This record gives sequence, structure tokens and C-alpha cells, in this order.
Amino acid sequence: MKSHFLFPYWCRYLGWGLVIAHVPLSMIGRMNGMVNPLDSAPGNTSLFTGEHLFFISTTLLMALGLFLVAFASEKIEDEQIWQIRLDSLRWAIYVNYLILIISLVFINDTAHILELNLWVPLLFFIIRFRWVIFRLNRSLSKEG
Repeated sequence: MKSHFLFPYWCRYLGWGLVIAHVPLSMIGRMNGMVNPLDSAPGNTSLFTGEHLFFISTTLLMALGLFLVAFASEKIEDEQIWQIRLDSLRWAIYVNYLILIISLVFINDTAHILELNLWVPLLFFIIRFRWVIFRLNRSLSKEG
């Protein structure tokens, strides 16, 4: 089966490296007072402050890492893996829109809703896809 629109298998490791690199960078930025620039005072109209560039770079680092992990091909791509991918993607969209609707109704802070909307679909997709693959491998190992 030809795997269209998937990254090579090794991109998964690069993606996890980017995700792991995001965590200490964000913690260092928060300790140095670089908070989310979207939370700053409304009078600050400058887009290219150090805080904003740091926020953009760490957010892109995390998003790119999750994207690479989510859409890297498996060692063996077959129809069952494609079906699991499709089902996981469908559930990720359902969960994302549920969280988005609840957030829009109950949360007044749009910056955090934007961050949630960026990461939740990819995170849920990765978690569900890996969980289904794990359960499938476990059931196959019990049979054999």
C-alpha cells in the first residue's frame, strides 16, 4: 500500500525531540517572565517584542513536533493502520469541537482557547492512535 501524505518513519523521533525540547524552553521562558503575550495589556500594540517571538517559536516548536509525531508513517503501513488512523482522526475532531464549544461558552480568555484548539486534536489523535495500536498488539500476542 502506498502511503500518501505521510512523513517517513524517522520523523516520529524528530517530532518527539521537538516536543521534549518545548517543555524546558517554556519553563525557562516562564521563569524569566516571558508569559503568553496574548495575555498582556491591551495597550501593547507591538507584535515583535521578545515575549511574542519567544511565544511564537515555542508554540511552533510544539505544534511542529506533534504534527510530525502524528503523521509519521509506521514501519508497516497496511489497510488496518489506515483505518485506525482515520478513526482516531475522526475522534480527535469530535473531542476538539466538544472542548472548543465548552471553552467558548464557559471561558472568557480567547488566547487559551486558541492554544487548546492548536494542540488538543493532535494530542488526542496521537494518544488514541497509539492506544488502539497497543491494544491490537496485545491481543495479537495473547493469541499467538
